[in-house]
Amino acid sequence: MKIKVIASGSKGNSTLIESKGTKILIDVGVNYQRIKKTLDNNNIDINEIDGIIISHTHSDHIGGLSSVIKKINTKVFIKEELFGEIKKIINIDNIEIVEDKFVTIGNLDIEYITASHDVPAYGFIIGDGEKRVLYLTDTGYINRKYYEISKNLDAYIIESNHDEKMLMDGPYPYILKQRVISDKGHLSNRYTGKYLNKTIGKNTKYIILAHLSEKNNTRELALEQVKDELKDNKYFNNNIIIANQHEETELVVI
Repeated sequence: MKIKVIASGSKGNSTLIESKGTKILIDVGVNYQRIKKTLDNNNIDINEIDGIIISHTHSDHIGGLSSVIKKINTKVFIKEELFGEIKKIINIDNIEIVEDKFVTIGNLDIEYITASHDVPAYGFIIGDGEKRVLYLTDTGYINRKYYEISKNLDAYIIESNHDEKMLMDGPYPYILKQRVISDKGHLSNRYTGKYLNKTIGKNTKYIILAHLSEKNNTRELALEQVKDELKDNKYFNNNIIIANQHEETELVVI
């Protein structure tokens, strides 16, 4: 399985997952040109995208969806709660409602997990029969019922949004600070580290920290605080990648 985070942050998010000939995008928060350029640079034809899955309808996750669907003919797989917003920006012929908690796209099996945000939101556990990866951003906390099913995955793409002190001392108005740290907000570096400490295992090859705040976090703080939570974990191999807003990550192969 191959993973490429195209963009990650409050200005736009999109991630490519590829395995056994199947290629999907998770979220399309950047425009067609940005995605096509990244895929071209990795010798991937954007017209070979087999499907798009959407976590939620904030603009940094769907802002480029219309531009992409105008150029390529593929299905957008969404939970029913997202339909009202998605149908405003793309033709309903391109929309596939996922009624169960599982959907299969080509050779990829995708399990939906419910996130906790201020709009209906979802994370995903994506598997190809051999490897499995978690994708989870934009959630104020992770329900403990998901800890067991997300243990010992091969990779974790997970939000590490803010440093709590930077957030509380920073420029956001008080009401926005309260939203970010609430159960409907975003995961802090420390929270993410504690979650990973309970879930990574011997199969875990990579951790990709995503959706870092440009105002309330730094790459160095995210790395330091997550590593600190994992320092005594026997499965931690120090293989952490920081996804960012303006540059794609390396191609991760698991």
